Parts: sequence; structure tokens; C-alpha cells
Amino acid sequence: MKPDLLIRGRLSTLRAASIGLMLALLAGARLSAADVPPPFVPGFERLARHDEVAPDVAGNLLLAELSCTACHPASNPALRPKRGPRLDGAGNRLNAGWITDFLRAPHQLKPGTTMPDVLHRLTSVEKTAAVEALVAYLGSLEQPFPTFKGNGATPVPVAFWNLGRIEMGRGLYHRIGCVACHAADEDYETVETSPTPLDKILEELGKEELQEMGLAATARRVDSVPLGDLKSKYSPKSLTHFLLDPHRTRPAGRMPNFQLGVVEAADIAAWLLRDQQPRRDAENEVSATATGRPPSIVADEAANTLVEQGQTLFVKFGCSNCHDVARVPHGPRGKPLSELDLAAPVQCVGSAGPGLPRFVLDKTQREAIGAALQPSDGNGTPDESPPAARPADADADAAEQVELTLLRLNCLGCHERNALGGVGRYRRAYFETYANVDIGDEGRLPPPLTHVGRKLRTDWLARVLRGDGAVRPHMRIRMPVYPAEQVKHLPAHFEAADRAAPMRSDATMGTATADLIEAGRTLLDTGCVQCHPLRGNALPGVVGVDLAGIAARVHPEWFREFLLAPGQLKPRTRMPTFFPEGKSQNPRVLAGDAERQIAAMWHYLKQAEKHRLPAKIEAARSQSYELIPKERPILLRTFMEAAGTHAVAVGFPQQVHYAFDAEQVRLAIAWRGRFLDAEGTWFVRFAPPAQPLGVELMRFPPGMLLAMLVDSEASWPELDTQRASAHEAGYRYLGHRLDQQGVPSFHYRYAGYEVTDRILPDGKHLLRTLTIRRRLSDPPQPALWLRGHAGKTLEPDGPAAVIDDRGLRVSAGALGATGRLRRRAGGMEWIVPLEFAGQTSLDVELRYQW
Repeated sequence: MKPDLLIRGRLSTLRAASIGLMLALLAGARLSAADVPPPFVPGFERLARHDEVAPDVAGNLLLAELSCTACHPASNPALRPKRGPRLDGAGNRLNAGWITDFLRAPHQLKPGTTMPDVLHRLTSVEKTAAVEALVAYLGSLEQPFPTFKGNGATPVPVAFWNLGRIEMGRGLYHRIGCVACHAADEDYETVETSPTPLDKILEELGKEELQEMGLAATARRVDSVPLGDLKSKYSPKSLTHFLLDPHRTRPAGRMPNFQLGVVEAADIAAWLLRDQQPRRDAENEVSATATGRPPSIVADEAANTLVEQGQTLFVKFGCSNCHDVARVPHGPRGKPLSELDLAAPVQCVGSAGPGLPRFVLDKTQREAIGAALQPSDGNGTPDESPPAARPADADADAAEQVELTLLRLNCLGCHERNALGGVGRYRRAYFETYANVDIGDEGRLPPPLTHVGRKLRTDWLARVLRGDGAVRPHMRIRMPVYPAEQVKHLPAHFEAADRAAPMRSDATMGTATADLIEAGRTLLDTGCVQCHPLRGNALPGVVGVDLAGIAARVHPEWFREFLLAPGQLKPRTRMPTFFPEGKSQNPRVLAGDAERQIAAMWHYLKQAEKHRLPAKIEAARSQSYELIPKERPILLRTFMEAAGTHAVAVGFPQQVHYAFDAEQVRLAIAWRGRFLDAEGTWFVRFAPPAQPLGVELMRFPPGMLLAMLVDSEASWPELDTQRASAHEAGYRYLGHRLDQQGVPSFHYRYAGYEVTDRILPDGKHLLRTLTIRRRLSDPPQPALWLRGHAGKTLEPDGPAAVIDDRGLRVSAGALGATGRLRRRAGGMEWIVPLEFAGQTSLDVELRYQW
């Protein structure tokens, strides 16, 4: 749509909204300040409000998170303002009606928002006009959505934002970490885990006893970050794109990047927008003036004038101080932070006067800001010097920088540091392992950050913050990525804050001789391999952090201290003590010298790639679990990313294999070469999804193979984003049977039909034979159709075949000649009518070539 037409279309919506806005204001619908919730800053609400951080730190947190320093310059770099989202592209990212309501009363539409009310001093008429102009301006800020490229193994479906599955999104939302900050669905069922000793204590003690034992914070319920009215704000497309790259519009990173795939983002968006009603574009209702000029010209002039007025107000009200828009200057600035006086009769946090934004802060928040503006000298007495005059080293103190950064980014929502934060008591159940095996909190909760600067090397910390340092594949929660600008100094600050004494270098571990390294290999066999993999190899059933590469991750001094006293460095750890009171329990190795034994393990692990695996792992490896089809097919029920939790993988001697998704009742993926490794399925109590060992992977289009359509123009039912599973679409999977050659046939029902689905190699490709039987004498209505293929682009390849842009060719024999190639939302599909011609069964052959 052209921009001028878009603006004209929105003008009628805005003017209609303005009438309702005027009536609401005249009716006195506005809440009083006493009824408006204060801004919600997670770190403040959880810790500062309960006096668990120093008052001046709490105040600095608010000054930064409320973006006070966007208008009031500060010398302290730790007080850089959070600022609001970038508004380039707001026109096609946000719904105009939501923008209207939010500008009119931000604290009512989104209780807890950190955005102030900048229009509070305007009269009803003035506010109506200002909101209309601002919304017109924001609506004119359009920007194309980014494009995403896929490949044969990880395709990007056409119009993927319309393919979200609510139930899949619900599961992701509750598993990958969203509920660490946001509220969980009360009806979502988690897997029951055994209570820890601490859980039992929290249940038994009263409030006063918890306070006396210092457990009040652990027992307290953690409030959730409000999501606001997402259904009114976003479309499925705009929310999906936001979830894929939140930092594109919110560079402050308060919403981190969970590195979602396009389908995952669409699924979560479908869950968040699950009750959203379809919207229709407003009609252009701008009428001609008395001059008799055409309506389009009148609308163009009105739109352009309104947009210009909106841009002027955007700068005048200081919106551009917090929100970036290309080529728009910053608005007026206030006094430097050091010159502010909270006792003044007119100010932003109290009785905001003309031209000032209005923050509705409560007493605790105002006191915290007051403490930050007049900090203590360390002895409890106020320091009269302004912040700008304080010593530079105080502002740059590493511990203070770490504390404030963790509070600002809400890292303490997941991680504990110095007895502060960590996963809330009532949120822990949502942190699961694959296969939901209970290995204790240490195996499913994010690790603590206490002494992390003493533990981890700065370069490894930087990798973790970049999203390139995952070492816990057994955990469902994901370590999100934050913008580099927000965390680039954090590794160095961690190290400076936590290193009480110089770390011991590798040289102090002694010389890495061949005998010492072999001793380290022997020592790992006596205990470490019982719980830890090494170089991706492990004993059956073992899961944990892989010890390979540990020398690149941790400091040798921490390694030594942890082995000597693991419980002191990490309370409640399951790591046993192999050196009680500093003495070795294995006198046969290196004469029982504990220091030399620790050095031996360090040097072995540092060079593990160059040396033999520990003997126990070598013995386990000699029993290979790779499945190699030789004379007959091999069938394995497993969990695969492409085929879900009910995958049936089938391998053939011809080295052409596939996986069938029994939950979605669909052929999911095929590949050539090696088949699968069964160790994870057979032995590992919880494991990441099984991955094909072969090459030339080809994922098949999602959706139902069969559907009943009233005619050739009817939409394919699987395109309904409300449908999360084939079962809900009317399919019933009945299982599979093996023939004498070991080839499985999958059996399922759909509507009035029973289907036998047999898939086997056809040279380097796959031949699929469907036998479809009518269960009733009269054919069900409407008619049955088969969707042979779907994709971004499809082209005919002969009279009975089509090929997609990835090179997947599908043919359907003589039946394919009746197929119809048609466009669908964002792509194309090839559908074939199934005519029974008076018979009760019909055979269909599909060949897949790639």
C-alpha cells in the first residue's frame, strides 16, 4: 500500500477514535494519581522495595530505568538512560488504536509502564488534537520487516508469522525462560519434582522465623513484569518479528534475544495473541471541502499537515529524547542531574508543571531517588557534594557497576549473586530438563553468579554474553543474548569485583609431562566421568557439563579451590568432595599428593583433545550405538526437532531414511547416508533432540496431507493458526505395522476415511503409497483432497509433478494430472482431488525427489 493511502486510511480511524477519546475525557474516565500503579522496574520491586540493596543504588536504578538522564545529563556512565523503543517502523509495527489509547493514558493502558505522561497538562481538546497528530506522525513511520533465509534442513515457511501454533507457543513460553520475568498461565501444568530440603524449610517456617533466618527473600513471591495489552498493540507479523530480534527496536535489551527460530517465534506470538480478534482496515472516509476539490487531494493535504504537526509535537514534548527516529533531533533538555532539587514545588516526580513529563512514583521510589541525588558518605550521613563532584573511582567501582547492570537487565531474575535474586520460589517448577528427569535444582536452574569473576575467564564470559557459550544442553531454559553495548564491560567488571587476590597461573600447576597427563586421565576415571561427559562422549545415562574445554572457561585457581572444597564455593552442590581436608582419597596415583593430582587433572583436561579418553568411556565407546541398517530397515521411536516428541525414524539399507511425526501425522524429514545414534534415546535420561547423522536433509512442508474442501477455492484447513495438532484437526493416529521385510505402514483415520501410509526408498528418493478406504458406504461430504506439495514457490515439472525453490520434486502419477497449482497466503500449494469413482478404496502414489 502506498504511504499516502495508508495515512488517509488511518485518518478515519484516528478521527473516529478521537470522538470516543473526547467523550471519555469529558466523562471524567481518567484515574486519579492515587489509583495509578507506580512504574514497575523488576530489580527495584524485588529487591530495593524490601531494603535488600542500598538506597542510593536503588535510586540510581530508577534514575536510569525511568530514563531521567535522557533529559538530565549525568556524569556517571552507570546512569546511562534505558530510553524507549526505536520508533522507525512504528506505522506498520504498532496498531493505531493502541497508540492512541497509550498516548492518552499510558498508566491506565499499561499499569506499571516506565513511560511518563507527557500530555497531562493539556486540556481535553488540546490532548485530543495532540494525540491525533502524534498518531498520524507515528503511523507515517514505516519500515520494511527484515527477511529471513532458510535452507533445506531449516526452511523458512512462507508467511511464517501466520503459522503459529498456540499450544506449541504455550509450551515454549513456559519452558525457555519467559516466565522468569513474566506471569505464567495458571492452568499450565509442570512436571512434579522432589522438594529440596530448603523447600521443606520454607513450607514449615512462619514469616517471623523466615525473617530471622534470612530466608524472607527466598520465600517471597516475585511479582511479574507486565506484558500490557499485546492483542491491541501487535499483529501476528509484527510480534513475531519483534520476538525474533527484539534489540532491533529495543536496543536497551530489557527484552533479551532468545535466539528463536522463525517457527518458534510464530508459535510464541500465537500464544500471546491467542484471544486476538481479526481486524479490518478502516475505509477512507475523508470528505471533500467546500472548494469542490477531489477527496483524495483534501485527504493528502490533511494527512501531511497532521503528520508535520505530530513531528513538531514529538520533539516539543521531549519524545525524541527517549525514542530514536531517523533524522529527528532531540527535544529540550532539563537541568543536569546534579542540580535537581526534589524539594522543588514543581518537578517530574511530583506535581509536574507545564512542559514536564509526569511520573507517578510512590513514596519508596521518591525516597530512593532522593538518596541517589544526595548519597551517603559511607558513614550514614548525607554527602553534600553533588554526584558530578564525587571521585571518579567511586562511580567506576566495579562492584557497583556489576550490581547496577544485573539489576537493570534483571539478570537476578534467573541468577543468584551474593545471596540476592535467583529464580523465584514459585517459578522454579517451570525450569525443566529434557525428559523432565529430576537431577536437582543444580541441574535445571541457571548457575549462580557469586564469585563468577573469580571462576570464569573474561573471554569466556564475553562468549556467554554473545550467546556462544552454552555448556548445559540438558536444560530447556535458554541463556538469552543482550545487546553488546549493554554488557561489553561486564566481564571485566566481574573479574575486578570478584578477584580478591591475583589468580594463580597455569605455571603454578607444574609442568605438563606425559606421566602427569596420564595420571590426570586415570584420576578422571575414578569419579568425574560418572557425572560428566568428555568431548561429547559419556557413560550411558550420564549427563552434565562437558569437561572438555574447561581450561578455556575457568581459572586454574578456581578449579583447584573447587576440587578441594566444592561446597564452600557452591553451597548445596551435588559435586562430592574428593579431597576432604585437602587430602587425596587415591594414594595409588602420584603418591596421593593432592596438589599434584589436581594439577594432573588440569593438564589432562587442558589438552584432552590430544589424548585418549578415560578408560571407562573408551570401553563404553567400543559398544557403538550408531544404528546401521544392513539387511532390514531399522525403526526407532525418538525425539527429533523436525519430527517432534513422537518421532518414528526409519532407516533403510539403501541409505535413504525418513522420520514420521506421529503426533502431527505427517512425513517430516528425509536424509541420505548414515542413520541415527541411539545412545541418547536408549541410555541418556534426558537428551537434546536426535539429529540425523547423514547428509542432504530435506524437510517436508508442515500441515495435513488430506483435507475435505467444498471446492478448489476453499482454504486448506491446516492454514488455520488456531490448530495446534492433527488430533484437533480430526486425525486419529492408530499406530504402525511391520510387513515381512520390516517396512512399516502407518495407520490413521481422518473424517470418514482410514489411511494406510507406506514409505520406502525408490533409488535415492522416496516412494509413498497411500491406501485410502471409505469407512461408510456413502462418501463423506465435502469431497476429499490431497495436498501434494506446498512452498514459497512451486513450478510445474511435467504433467503430474511440481518442484519447489529448494529442489524438492513431488509427482503423483496419473492422478497428478488433475492437480491444481494455486496461490495461498504467502506462497503456493499443489492440491489434487481424490475421486473414488464408486469404489470404496483408492491408491495414491507420491514420489519425492531431491
